[in-house]
Amino acid sequence: MDQARSTISKIFNGEPHSYTRFNLTRNMEGDNSQVEMKLSSDMDEETGGNGVGEHLNHNSNRKPYVAQKLGRTPKNLCFMAVATLLIFIIGYLIGYLVHRKKDLAPTCADSMVRYDDGAAIETGAAPLMNWDKVKKLLAEQVSADKFDSVFREFSSDNHRAGSRSDEVLGEKVVKRFREYGMKTWTDEHFVKVQDAPASGSNSFSYKGKEERPTGFLSYSANGTITGAVLYAFYGEEKNLRLLKSRNVNMTGRVMLVKTGRISFAEKVANAAKMGASAVLIYPDPSKASIGGSTQLYGHVHLGSGDPYTPGFPSFNHTQFPPINSSGLPKILAQTITLDMAISILRQLGGANAPEEWESPNKLGDDSDAITLGVDNVLSEKKIVNVFGVIKGFVDADRYVVIGAQRDAWGPGFAASTVGTSVLVELARSISDMVKNGGFKPRRSIVFASWSAGEYGSVGATEWLEGYLSSLSMKAFSYINLDGVVTGQKYFKVAASPLLHGLVESTLKEVNSPNKAGSLFSEFAKDNMESNVLEPLKLDNAAYPFLAFSGIPSVSFRFTSENSDYMYFGTTLDTREKLNVATGNKVPQLAEAATRVAGHMVLRLVHDHLLRMDVEKYNKIIRNRVAQINNKVHSVLRLQPQLLSKVLTMQWLMSAYGSYSRASSKLAADIQNSNMEDIEMCRTLNDRIMAVERNFLSPYVSPRESPFRHILLGSGPHTLQGLYGHLEALRMDHPEADAKLFRNQFALATWTIQGCANSLAGDVWSLDNEI
Repeated sequence: MDQARSTISKIFNGEPHSYTRFNLTRNMEGDNSQVEMKLSSDMDEETGGNGVGEHLNHNSNRKPYVAQKLGRTPKNLCFMAVATLLIFIIGYLIGYLVHRKKDLAPTCADSMVRYDDGAAIETGAAPLMNWDKVKKLLAEQVSADKFDSVFREFSSDNHRAGSRSDEVLGEKVVKRFREYGMKTWTDEHFVKVQDAPASGSNSFSYKGKEERPTGFLSYSANGTITGAVLYAFYGEEKNLRLLKSRNVNMTGRVMLVKTGRISFAEKVANAAKMGASAVLIYPDPSKASIGGSTQLYGHVHLGSGDPYTPGFPSFNHTQFPPINSSGLPKILAQTITLDMAISILRQLGGANAPEEWESPNKLGDDSDAITLGVDNVLSEKKIVNVFGVIKGFVDADRYVVIGAQRDAWGPGFAASTVGTSVLVELARSISDMVKNGGFKPRRSIVFASWSAGEYGSVGATEWLEGYLSSLSMKAFSYINLDGVVTGQKYFKVAASPLLHGLVESTLKEVNSPNKAGSLFSEFAKDNMESNVLEPLKLDNAAYPFLAFSGIPSVSFRFTSENSDYMYFGTTLDTREKLNVATGNKVPQLAEAATRVAGHMVLRLVHDHLLRMDVEKYNKIIRNRVAQINNKVHSVLRLQPQLLSKVLTMQWLMSAYGSYSRASSKLAADIQNSNMEDIEMCRTLNDRIMAVERNFLSPYVSPRESPFRHILLGSGPHTLQGLYGHLEALRMDHPEADAKLFRNQFALATWTIQGCANSLAGDVWSLDNEI
């Protein structure tokens, strides 16, 4: 290039600063290099913000310009010849550069190009830092010693959703994000929730004694009822089916159930299906250390978000449709203390509880009447979600979201303080890695602090409802930090199957806070599936991300029990209680939780391809299809008139086959693709991102069935729902409908086939055998 400039200067005998310069530029999306000629020694540069740090973008708007005034005398013919030669040289150089375009184009691994003066100029593509160096940078940032001060900053004795204390904590989170150089914003919603009565308590009367518990269950039906008490163990479906098999009348009964195994909302919904008039929930006696007078708080909405605007965000300007969520119960529900429950249980008559329950209690009979009154107050509250972002350097419009609940019924140390502290520390750590460590994430990281989590992930769900069309295309994962530390004996993970491989590799890389070795060697041992993995439950904040929005999600926790932490939903959730549960290792466990979340989020924004295994769903679909197939044959044997000559399993099996082939084809495409090609990486990642989203049934209403995922959601549209419907047909249940089943069966089949079609990629690659 210097030789060309020298030649041009000599030909024109011009000033040394007037030369032709070639400027190569690249953009964030990997567009082709541009070639520009510039007659100036000046070079303008623009800088653009990245949330943390700056990207450099070098684009010149000056246009090529060559002008020479040629005379008409023979003397000037030599100048014409020289000009022709100049044009030839320029054309040759342009051709040479275009020929090298492929080598100079930005790739996934190469992000630097050198100008002729030797200066290294950054382009749009992020350099791929060695993963071991990324892990080392994170390890240098995270320390248990830093957590005590963070815990103190984000602790509060009372910060219920919508309160001033809740807002103050949100402001502290925003302040921290800004200190780290992150772009921040807030998201306001006006939601309706139920709080305790104006009198301060609801009431019940049993055997002439009135009690007034101050705990309550938001979204219960209001009113007063009288019915006979029925002890129903945990209130699970199998518990109630067992009672029904013993001809126990459940109609109009007030069911007495204990906490655990399933959510409050599921207990109430199960009781309502059996015709009960109310449900009383008390602390599990096996958790006797909770105390006899401890009040319980919670909600009974079988769903998430504001139940008075199902499927719609509760923005202030939204014209709400006049509908309520189908998950709102129509029966009364109330919590009572352990002492109150023991008093009732001791006076119950009737038959003994089933032996399977290993309970000394009686079931109760018609003489055990109880009167319950619920008068909760419906109120509107403004809640605020707060966010910060670290923008990516290649695919900035694709992001992983990591979030934590900020509100609580009382101190909420384990429920909200620890998670919020981990969120803030992780934001600080990764921000510093970007600013001072040289780490450049390929994709963006969004940090979120949610409000109204105690009322059923209201803040998070309203955000999802408000921006669903955008999030479903750009948010590729959610990491939940709620309740990450409640003990130290076990480590549990609930996640989308797409993320199981990422979880496994993370556990192998993060050291245990309890003993030498990795988390995998201590907790997973030889079988991660049975020792670590657990189902993602309805009351988990990650559930609406997965089942409502189709975003692969993960939630994890250090715990002392397989069940929930006993102090959740009480005013006893303090640092002192958690110290007892963890052996005074709260900071060390919070550090380990930060490393787990950090490793997962950094892997997701570091690698060329998203760490998601689409073939993990093959086994799940195959097992569900096999279960349905066996149940269909069972129905045909017992009720042949219902399905004979109408239903065939061929369609569903073919859809499963299509998905299996499409997932295998994607794996082959990855093996045969150039991972240094930015556009190729983006195309493959788009196919991966679409999998979870395409398992959402497009044929159901978000009001009736908000959790539309046919494999991990809930409702009659799911494969599990189809199996249950077949069981009802087999038992000749009066509510079983063969025509409705066939319709749901066809829609579920086509949902799987549609997912397979999307996964296959281009339209000419589709499998149309179905």
